[in-house]
Amino acid sequence: MNSTPPPSFDLHGKLAVVTGARRGIGLAMAEALAAAGADIVAVSANLETSGSEVEKRVTAAGRTCLALRTDFADRAAVMDLAATLQALDRPVDILVNNAGTIARTPAAEHSDSDWDHVLSVNLSSQFVLSREVGRGMLERGRGKIVFTASLLSFQGGITVPGYTAAKSGLAGLTRALANEWAGRGVNVNAIVPGYVATDNTQALRDDPDRYAAILDRIPAGRWAEPADFGGIAVFLASAASDYVHGALIPVDGGWLGR
Repeated sequence: MNSTPPPSFDLHGKLAVVTGARRGIGLAMAEALAAAGADIVAVSANLETSGSEVEKRVTAAGRTCLALRTDFADRAAVMDLAATLQALDRPVDILVNNAGTIARTPAAEHSDSDWDHVLSVNLSSQFVLSREVGRGMLERGRGKIVFTASLLSFQGGITVPGYTAAKSGLAGLTRALANEWAGRGVNVNAIVPGYVATDNTQALRDDPDRYAAILDRIPAGRWAEPADFGGIAVFLASAASDYVHGALIPVDGGWLGR
C-alpha cells in the first residue's frame, strides 16, 4: 500500500518542534508528523535524552528525532530552548505548543503556587516560545504554530481554575497572534481536545460518577485516545491549512455540539 501522503499534507523536508512529546497527545502528534515526513525536535521536562518512546516512533517512520529537556515553568529554561532551536542548522517550520500541566483543587483552596505554576507552563511559556520561534518564521515569510487548547477554553470546568484560565488565555492568544501574523505567511491555530484517556484525566476516570456523567454527554460514545489527534496535527502543520488562521478546532467526539 502506498503510504505517501497527498502533496498538500506532505511534510518531507520540514522540521517540527513538539513540546510535551514524551507521552499522550504530544507523543501521538509527533508520531503523526513524522509519518507525514517531518523531522522532529521532541521537548519535555522529563524526556529521556536517548531511547525514548517518541524517538523510537519517529525513527521507525524514517525521520530524525532530537530530544531536548525543558522545564516550562522556568522562563530562563524556555529562553534557553528558544536559543537552542535558533542555533540548529535548519529553521523550525512547525511549532506544536502542547506542553501542559494541571492542578485539581477547589478555587477556595487553589494555592498561589499552583496558580503560578499552571499559568507559567500552560500560557506564559507558550507565548514566549511562540514569540521567539515565530520571529524567525516571520522573517522567512512562512511557518505553522499549533497550540493545544481545551474544552475549558470555552467552559469553566470544576476545581481547575488555573487550568481554565490558562486554556482560555490560549484561545485569545491564538486569535491575537493570527491577527498579526496571518498576512505575513504564518498560520496560528489551536486544537481543542475533548476528554482524552491520558494521565491528566486519570482522576476523572477513577471517579465512577464523573466518568459516567462525562461519557454520557459525548455523542461519539467514547473518550478520545491520543491517536485521535494525529490527523488534525498534520492538517494544521501542512499546506492543506494555508488559509486557516486563528481557528480553534474541536476534536471532542461532539461534546461542544451537544
